[in-house]
Amino acid sequence: MNTSELLKKVRKIEIKAIGLSREVFAGQYHSAFKGRGMAFSEVREYQYGDDIRDIDWNVTGRFHRPYIKVFEEERELTVMLLIDVSGSLDFGTVNQLKRECATEIAATLAFSAIQNNDKIGVIFFSDHVEKYIAPKKGRKHILFLIREMLTFTPVSRKTNVGAGLEYLNKVMKRHCTAFIISDFYTRKDFSQELRIANRKHDVVAIQVYDPRAKEMPDVGLVKVVDAETGHQMYIDTHDSRLRKAHNIYWEEREQRLTDILKQGHVNSVAIATDDDYVKKLMSLFSKRS
Repeated sequence: MNTSELLKKVRKIEIKAIGLSREVFAGQYHSAFKGRGMAFSEVREYQYGDDIRDIDWNVTGRFHRPYIKVFEEERELTVMLLIDVSGSLDFGTVNQLKRECATEIAATLAFSAIQNNDKIGVIFFSDHVEKYIAPKKGRKHILFLIREMLTFTPVSRKTNVGAGLEYLNKVMKRHCTAFIISDFYTRKDFSQELRIANRKHDVVAIQVYDPRAKEMPDVGLVKVVDAETGHQMYIDTHDSRLRKAHNIYWEEREQRLTDILKQGHVNSVAIATDDDYVKKLMSLFSKRS
């Protein structure tokens, strides 16, 4: 991809993402991802039903009647995008590759975050952390992140979601909202790293998948390649037993992932490359709100 093509692609994603984040997600994002910190706002006279633990004893002593501290929720967040850059994302049979879909979702979340005056950073991971970009604010920073998403070439093509989560726990000392954007094609159990991360942070899982992963089409003899290992083989898709086995494998994988996310108390959404990801994200936001 040359510089001119890259700039056009970045601009196209920017226009789409800004439009969605302003017109569609404006209120949804704000209410779904609130800051957990509480900032002191003012003092006022005690009223019946107020929590006595909020009494300001210095002010109370000065005026000889009870006053309480009033706190406001801190709206500003730090948002981290944990983006899977493994080989399995370079696959797509319908509208786009999984990687392209993941990039659009990440960009939309990024623009939603900066409209809320949040900082946003990125962790690119494969079977290890490939790159870390520290959280910052501003449009210039977001455009840099999108360019990185479009052009980044990982060293490894394998996947280890746990490695990304473990790094998040090390690098982010304070609470943040972390979106894991991945197809979750991994043989390594990441349930422990997920539980630990979600105790410290607010973790949200966004699964991106291709519809053919669910159901194999009957198209005869085809050559398939494992994008992460490079292993190649021919399969006969006319064989109904093979198609059924493929479907069962998908359902078992999905059930394992569902169990891991549920046990970790993590909100999640699954988005196919031919889905309207706007509707899916809004559904996720509504659940959280």
